[in-house]
Amino acid sequence: MKRFIVLFFATLGGVVFFTLMLLVLLNRTLLAPPGLPGEFVLELNLEDGLVEAFPDDPLLMTLERRRLRVRDVVEAIDEAGRDERVRGLLVRGVGGLSGWGTTEELREAVAGFRATGKAAVVFADTFGELSPGQLSYYLATGFDEIYLQPSGEVGLAPLAVEAPFLRGLLDRYEVLPRFDRREDYKDAVEFLTEREFTSEAREATTRLLASLEESLIDAIASGRDISREMARVALQEGPYLAREALEAGLVDRLGYLDEAREGMRERIGDDVDQVALDSYLERGRRGWNRGPRVALVYGVGSIHRGRSGYDPLTGGSSLGSSTVSNHLREAAADPSVEAILFRVDSPGGSWVASDQVRREIQRARDGGTPVVVSMGDLGASGGYVVSMDADRIVAHPSTFTGSIGVVAGRLVTRDWFESIGIDWDRVQASEGTEFYSVVDDFSPEAWERFQAFLDRIYEDFMEGVAEGRGMTVQEVQEVAGGRVWSGRDAADAGLIDRLGGFGVALDEIRELLDLEPGTELDVALYPEERTLFQLLLEEGRGMGASSTGPVGELFAVLRPVLRWAAEAGITEVPGPVLAPNLSVPGR
Repeated sequence: MKRFIVLFFATLGGVVFFTLMLLVLLNRTLLAPPGLPGEFVLELNLEDGLVEAFPDDPLLMTLERRRLRVRDVVEAIDEAGRDERVRGLLVRGVGGLSGWGTTEELREAVAGFRATGKAAVVFADTFGELSPGQLSYYLATGFDEIYLQPSGEVGLAPLAVEAPFLRGLLDRYEVLPRFDRREDYKDAVEFLTEREFTSEAREATTRLLASLEESLIDAIASGRDISREMARVALQEGPYLAREALEAGLVDRLGYLDEAREGMRERIGDDVDQVALDSYLERGRRGWNRGPRVALVYGVGSIHRGRSGYDPLTGGSSLGSSTVSNHLREAAADPSVEAILFRVDSPGGSWVASDQVRREIQRARDGGTPVVVSMGDLGASGGYVVSMDADRIVAHPSTFTGSIGVVAGRLVTRDWFESIGIDWDRVQASEGTEFYSVVDDFSPEAWERFQAFLDRIYEDFMEGVAEGRGMTVQEVQEVAGGRVWSGRDAADAGLIDRLGGFGVALDEIRELLDLEPGTELDVALYPEERTLFQLLLEEGRGMGASSTGPVGELFAVLRPVLRWAAEAGITEVPGPVLAPNLSVPGR
């Protein structure tokens, strides 16, 4: 039987080997991507949204590959503005956007494209469907012309937040939320401890919404060429049916996608092909590849100790302190790297993990490598901890920033368990506080120790901000308290240095390196992005080394095949089905 299994897997390995050889030949001949047309309209589909980075996980990579990265889109639009072959830009699927900061980055890229004199048109089937559409409309105001499907709507209305509070439910089931915080604005668990917004949470949230709304009003006023007062009224009088939006001057034309494409042809005065932006990336990208090398390191997702991986709360990547610290450390040790661009998009998480990443920022600077942080949608709590020691911090006006504070605790559930017939008992090796109980309340002694932990973390946080930002602890106290600021307000508070995205962050790097404005930079992802084959090879090495039986024998056969594939340059299986980055216009 064993001989049969070995023979079976050996045969399977041979089939895989010859299949891969065939794919190499096809990849270099029949399936090689064709060249770009002489002239074309660049088309961007945002239905799947954008991501900051692809995860180093085979399963997550296959899920996320259908989405575009923020940096890739911004660079592609910037390159397209300089590319004589690109006659215009058509964007659709704007309802897939989800973050204010990254949407601002995209809008700025569109503004740069329009500044070259090229046409930029946006098509929306709807800006919300009986639901808010402020974010997608915010982006649309950055284009020359807005098309709206006749059955669509413009979901404009004043910005608002509605949140559920579970304290009544917990009281009904005799569950006590036992949490504490530093200080009053740290509201992360108020949905468990309160029945409504506290006065501090209401104040901070109102200010955040007001800051976002000011950006939206500015965008409507400038994009639709009306006064801010008229833009504010337009916001307050929404939402609008398609015909009403047209009459109010909020959109330029009612029509479908084919009509938007035809309208673009009319604008440029020629009948040219459409090329999807992801295909443009694959076939025509030139990008930054000269000049001083800048290592781009990502810190994306909730922060925890260990390796980066899957975040079940967001469905995306998490920020593992070991993974990101290693990336920063290796980049700083690379003699070819002259600066580090650290892209942060995180709501926070573990204090210990955040501090571990922060230490690598300090070590990089101490070793003579400048570090600039570029924040995406979020740079709050632990997301601010990992940023605060950088030479410069750049954020968007709408980036959620700060949240200098701490909250911790647990749910006391013994009474609830007893109400459903479950009893808990405890055996302890020696006397001491029941500090880590999973069902009981803190004893007075344990609560006192718990308060000491919160005090230490909060003091360390404020002292770290003071040191990193060149402020006094008293100055930090005035903007701390656990309060979340918009990027616009964070700049006024001294928590960030400049407003903007990747481009502004690179300007800061040029200044730190004493380079002339506009000097080309070689911005390289660090570590180098691994392909699906390479990740599978790593997984195969680990599984083959630790597994026995048929699974171990399978990887023993496949490991040399995967290694050969990687060395032969087979980084993706070619073809329209298994290479989702190779799309076609009109997808």
